[in-house]
Amino acid sequence: MKKIDLHIHTVPSISDSHFEFCLDTMREYVTKLEIDCIAITNHNLFDLEQFNLISQGLDIVVLPGIEINLEKGHLLLISENTELIDFESKCQQVQNLIKDTDNYISVETLSAIFPDLNRYLLIPHYDKRPNIPDETLKKLQPHILAGEVTSVRKFKTCAKDNTKLTPVIFSDVRIKNDLQSFPTRQTFIDLAEITLRGIKSCLADKTKVCLTKSDGNKFFQVTDDGLYLSTGLNVILGERSTGKTYTLDRILESFEDVKYIKQFSLLQNDEEKFKTLLSSRHSTVNEQFLKEFKEVVSDVRNVDLKSNKSEVEKYLASLIKFASESDKLDSYSKASLFSEVLFSEVDLKNLAKIIEATTTLIENTEYHDIIGKHLEIASLKNLVVELMAKHVELNEVNLQKRWLNDLITKIKADLRLKTATSPPTDIDFYSILFENEKVKKFNNVVSELQKEREIDRKEIRGFKVVARTKKFTGAQQMKNKSGRQLAFSTPFSKYDNPYAFLNALKEIELEETDYHKYFVEIEYQTLNKHNFPVSGGERSEFNLLHEIGDALQYDLLLIDEPESSFDNLFLKNDVNELLKSISTQIPVVIVTHNSTVGASIKPDFIIYTKKTIVEQQIKYQIFSGYPSDKQLTSIDGDSIENYDILLRCLEAGIDAYDDRRTKTYEILKN
Repeated sequence: MKKIDLHIHTVPSISDSHFEFCLDTMREYVTKLEIDCIAITNHNLFDLEQFNLISQGLDIVVLPGIEINLEKGHLLLISENTELIDFESKCQQVQNLIKDTDNYISVETLSAIFPDLNRYLLIPHYDKRPNIPDETLKKLQPHILAGEVTSVRKFKTCAKDNTKLTPVIFSDVRIKNDLQSFPTRQTFIDLAEITLRGIKSCLADKTKVCLTKSDGNKFFQVTDDGLYLSTGLNVILGERSTGKTYTLDRILESFEDVKYIKQFSLLQNDEEKFKTLLSSRHSTVNEQFLKEFKEVVSDVRNVDLKSNKSEVEKYLASLIKFASESDKLDSYSKASLFSEVLFSEVDLKNLAKIIEATTTLIENTEYHDIIGKHLEIASLKNLVVELMAKHVELNEVNLQKRWLNDLITKIKADLRLKTATSPPTDIDFYSILFENEKVKKFNNVVSELQKEREIDRKEIRGFKVVARTKKFTGAQQMKNKSGRQLAFSTPFSKYDNPYAFLNALKEIELEETDYHKYFVEIEYQTLNKHNFPVSGGERSEFNLLHEIGDALQYDLLLIDEPESSFDNLFLKNDVNELLKSISTQIPVVIVTHNSTVGASIKPDFIIYTKKTIVEQQIKYQIFSGYPSDKQLTSIDGDSIENYDILLRCLEAGIDAYDDRRTKTYEILKN
């Protein structure tokens, strides 16, 4: 087995913050992590002089490469360690084309620069941002064998799925002299002698690629000094202040996208804070429920009834004046066009949306089969043609009306210049009437929206989270929702008149896109299995279950002493079961002193931390092994009895355990 890291940066580019390359750091990195092969893959450039320096300074295989901005994603292109001048020339062409981070080249350009792609190893960002789009991957076939991922979870997912590329995980590290620790993101391949051809052969077979040298994908390296964890469920044990939390923090620093549930962070006795927490967790429910209403508010906020009323009053005054001067009308003011109303154009926005939606159905390839089962593509094509024809027809009518309106306006202006009679003011009665009706419907919509009703219900392991709509009861409630020092007293005084309330909201410093949130409150209530509101202790239990369940959105879960303030029955029946389930999908690491969590959960791997003082310096020693192992071993080869560790950490020692068992439980049982 060979350990490889084919994604290393040694030159800062437009895609990097500045750093100074250090060859000594590179030597230390490959030595400490026992790496057999690396590739130098700087962003859109290749430095031949530096590459030769690195190759000569290391005792391992060093391959030349480049990380290319390709069609909105990144691609590693790695070459044989031959014909370096030709490779440098090709990479220079890439560098000349990509001048900033927004520049990308196409697959066609890539193929023009590197005509025989089969000579190279191509590894795209696969489950890693910025990832290469699927359509680009199709263009690159059959040259793509593997894809780079960012985590153990994603590695295992791809390894199990036959439809996905062979996963590889690399450091993507910037080699500089101030590195505090080295990344442990490397990949093992089943290869005797390292060549580019040999690497490509391994990547074509998922069974020859894994996370560890001898344990396949069951374990992964966590720290650069040799700590390994199971990809399943891990329990960390140890006496007080022996480095358990320190170890968790080291794991946290080594990985991205980690869910870390700290000790006591979930205790929740304040009901109002708990409600606020629920609302923030379920903000997506709020947004989904108010999505259409948000568009309504956006439309109505531009309606100005006060201005419309003023326009009508001005028109009536001018009409009265025009009528009072009827005996003074001359030939110009008697002309029909003198007081003519302009033609109204047809609004084509909805028709354009329908055309766009129909076109999307026709052109969609992802769900082509499903669409075809219900709608004939030929009929959709006929529909879009007819809709387009209608759009052309109505647009032509609008152009005619626009031409006539321009002509009418010009003639009216000429007539009014030649007469002393005051003409009636121009007014768009249709628009005013339409906006009046819009406000009436808006008021009705808000009235319906504010009626109390249940809009969402979720079940979380015996708990129920119920979302209900209700009216705001005071200005302070609105102020709390905003999270800002804003005065809502004036808007709230008009709360029962939705349109007036909206106008009042426009007078305070609120974002226009947030107006919709203040018409109705969405309140969340958590109920226990008996359908009663949860108590303080139950709120904490719910928090723990919710946070653990939420961990599936992450790549790694760390929990520091989940037993704090929870009873053992809850831990055994709910927490343990949930953690075991989650550990089948992502690695889980738990620190505990509790036998219900530490032993009953049946972990896949045990870590024991021990603190010693060496030359007046604190040293944390870590032992690990399977739960069934008689001895746990440390990184430096020491061993310790597993039986003693479990009894001391989980049962307060053998004497206390025997005393409880024989003098308490047995007496009560008998």
